[in-house]
Amino acid sequence: MLYAKVEGSGKPLLILHGFFGMSDNWKSIVTQLAAQGLEVHALDLRNHGRSFHSEEFSYDAMVQDVIHYVDAQSWENYVVIGHSMGGKVAMLLAANDARVQQLIVADIGPKYYAPHHQTILKGLNAIDFNTKPNRGEVDEVLSQHITEFGVRQFLLKNLYWQTPDTLAFRFNLKVLTEKVEEVGKALPSDKSFLGPTLFLYGKKSNYVLPEDMLEIRKQFPSAQFVGLEGAGHWLHAEKPQEFLQEVLRFIHQF
Repeated sequence: MLYAKVEGSGKPLLILHGFFGMSDNWKSIVTQLAAQGLEVHALDLRNHGRSFHSEEFSYDAMVQDVIHYVDAQSWENYVVIGHSMGGKVAMLLAANDARVQQLIVADIGPKYYAPHHQTILKGLNAIDFNTKPNRGEVDEVLSQHITEFGVRQFLLKNLYWQTPDTLAFRFNLKVLTEKVEEVGKALPSDKSFLGPTLFLYGKKSNYVLPEDMLEIRKQFPSAQFVGLEGAGHWLHAEKPQEFLQEVLRFIHQF
């Protein structure tokens, strides 16, 4: 069963993180949504966070994990939010689970995305935890490959003490490296969701382009598109209040 952070009571809402992410990244958003009459479940997807590690890593497998989790909650219906990789999981989930009432997708579309995590993977795989590096030394190695401080901070959140003197990453780096191609895969074009759908995107991001919107509507005919000014791909972290405002506006519409 997937690990989850749960807060609040009311209408059930699932949050699905992106590649290298985990439920912890959503902590403040979870708390604020829970204060609005929602029972928020932020999940760690397989090979991420505190959830189980597996050699199998695909969108189909991740969707089945989430359905298994939802089955255990006995919900009649629920809302799902997914960011980036989690957005693709959310889209496929909505197409496969009739209990999804509303779908919110953050800065991703169902199309194919060319691999673009190579430098991050190179940096992560350059770390030798056998030499017992501390957090600063891990950052030092990462900085030789990843110049953006914010990206390194995001990755360093995954560090934990595996033994009293040895750090490790929570995510399954071996499998994520081997299966990185899975993350960019297009979702099957015959899968669709007819219910209320919100695509939130960062206006400074290039993940959802104006020309993608017509294609997206073929699979998600009820899609609304809202661009957040001044936000890039990490829109929920860069513009949390605007993100929350749009999410709540959409949820309360129906």
